[in-house]
Amino acid sequence: MIKRNYVLGLVAAVVFAFAIGGTGVMLAQQDKANNKMDVPKKAHDEADRAKDAAKVLTEIMGISEDRIPDELMQRAKGIAVFPNVVKGAFGIGGQYGKGLVSQRMANGRWSAPSFVDIGGGSFGFQLGVSSTDLVLVFTNEEGFKSLLDGKVTLGADASVAAGPVGRKAAAGTDIKMNSAILSYSRSKGLFAGVSLDGAAVTIDSSANRHAYGRDVSGKEILLDGKTHSNAVVAPFMAALEKYSPATRTTQQ
Repeated sequence: MIKRNYVLGLVAAVVFAFAIGGTGVMLAQQDKANNKMDVPKKAHDEADRAKDAAKVLTEIMGISEDRIPDELMQRAKGIAVFPNVVKGAFGIGGQYGKGLVSQRMANGRWSAPSFVDIGGGSFGFQLGVSSTDLVLVFTNEEGFKSLLDGKVTLGADASVAAGPVGRKAAAGTDIKMNSAILSYSRSKGLFAGVSLDGAAVTIDSSANRHAYGRDVSGKEILLDGKTHSNAVVAPFMAALEKYSPATRTTQQ
């Protein structure tokens, strides 16, 4: 009798464990389904872009030494992140990528991000294809003047320079005063400042429409503050607020 009760108890425990495990799986699947429901079907590509941009910023700021200086992140007027920019060259070189950009609002917090593209070409004998992550740190309002109208050409509409690296590195008063945008790249594990003269950053109106569910201009998103963050762009917003929070940046 005792042995029989032991066996029945063991069977009951196994059944209970499977029931709990099955419930856990069902809940996890339900949560995943709910998260997908939060993102409109047409905005899945934009949601992936926001996640990739957040991952790039998180990994770069997680580098122990060679990272964007904390001072720049604290005082940044805007930040753009372009994951997996493709750079190709077969006689005539070129680069193209998609990302997001957000501007610091008057209250010190970040605006909802606008989706943007970056592209540019170079001439000369070149050969090869590579993929790199790009980060642009806007140090003043100059860089946004043209972007708010739809396009900014780096080096022409706004001055750009390779940004300094180092967790505690001094940003350099002369660099901040003379360059509206500081640029960084990460390729094959290496992270450093990079020159991007001639590259053009443009507003991706189609992606903004998918992400926010309506036609909305870059100016309406970045300047007017009337466009609110949503599930599509939430990962990118979370990364910005983590590495450049309003409580740290309002003290100029």
